[in-house]
This record gives sequence, C-alpha cells and structure tokens, in this order.
Amino acid sequence: MPVYVYETIENEEQCFEFLQNVNDPPLSIHPDTGIKIRRIVVPGVAVKTRGLPKGMKVNKSSPAATACGCSSKVQKSMGHRSCGH
Repeated sequence: MPVYVYETIENEEQCFEFLQNVNDPPLSIHPDTGIKIRRIVVPGVAVKTRGLPKGMKVNKSSPAATACGCSSKVQKSMGHRSCGH
C-alpha cells in the first residue's frame, strides 16, 4: 500500500502521511483531529548513479560539456583549458 501525503487547508500548514489502499478515496478530514486536509503530490525519489552508462558518448564541443557553457570559446592557456572567465 502506498503512503500519501496530505496538508492542512485552513490552519497553520502541516503535512501528514497516511498509508492507504490505491483504491481508497482521498481523505478530506484528518481522522484523528477533524481538521480539513487535502492530498498533495510530492516528487518521487531519484537514484543517481556515478558516471555515464557504458557506451554513452559525450559531445565535448557541446556547451553543456563545459562548466561555464561556452565551449566554442575554450582556449588552451598554459596547459589548462580556459575560456577567459
């Protein structure tokens, strides 16, 4: 059963988590306190892996390939790559 997140509507903002069946209708009143609540959508969990998947190619001339985003102006200066920023 999934956990759903609810927030209060009228009083000071509070969030609650309730374990509910997928087929259950959303709650409109907190079962213990009687306060009006509504279900909210929260982002899911993202799992980050290190590096790129094997076989993925990177276009190093793309602006996204450099920290400052100006790869077309990248120059070699004293053995280090630099864009002058």
